[in-house]
Amino acid sequence: MFLRHMKADMITSDQALPGRPIAMPIGDRHEVLGSSLKGPFPEGSRVAVFGMGCFWGAERLFWGLPGVVTTSVGYAGGYTPNPTYEEVCSGRTGHAEVVQVVYDPTTISYEDLLKVFWENHDPTQGMRQGNDVGTQYRSTIYTTSDEQLATAQASRDAFAPIVARAGKGEITTEIGPLGDYYFAEDHHQQYLAPTKNPNGYCNHGPNGLSCPVGVARTAG
Repeated sequence: MFLRHMKADMITSDQALPGRPIAMPIGDRHEVLGSSLKGPFPEGSRVAVFGMGCFWGAERLFWGLPGVVTTSVGYAGGYTPNPTYEEVCSGRTGHAEVVQVVYDPTTISYEDLLKVFWENHDPTQGMRQGNDVGTQYRSTIYTTSDEQLATAQASRDAFAPIVARAGKGEITTEIGPLGDYYFAEDHHQQYLAPTKNPNGYCNHGPNGLSCPVGVARTAG
């Protein structure tokens, strides 16, 4: 019970594990798209980062969207450099499990990505998502430009009354500039790809609410 409580409380920087200076070694081919995970990415590409609970299902929501160049899963929003999955799950790194989405803004807008984010998880649960409890499962949007930050905040404000009318309470999603993004281990990348774990665990899908931004694109 104490460990469960600790994992649901955000740590401070002085409580964080030390981590390591060496980045996680991973392959560079997207299991589904065949594109590069690490870049360089096509000219004009932009990067979006979302946390929606377990990153396995979150990544699958985005890789099939037209205009998405590549996706990867990793850790962001915490203190520990180059953490391992086990360290993140301990609650002692401060990181959230996130998906990095590289996209072509001439084909898909950031608002379209935000719509998928808001409509396919519960953004009111604080440090959890369903039965997954811990700070690593918190709802997050980490932005890579001032424009993204303003757009993300506006989408939250537009969605909040809809969430409230559904009786779900206040949105707890953390929104802020992206700091460091650390790749997760190779076996977590595209975990739910048909060639890897087609029947793997996923608790993501339409939440029954419609966010008034972007084009309607929900999990099938």
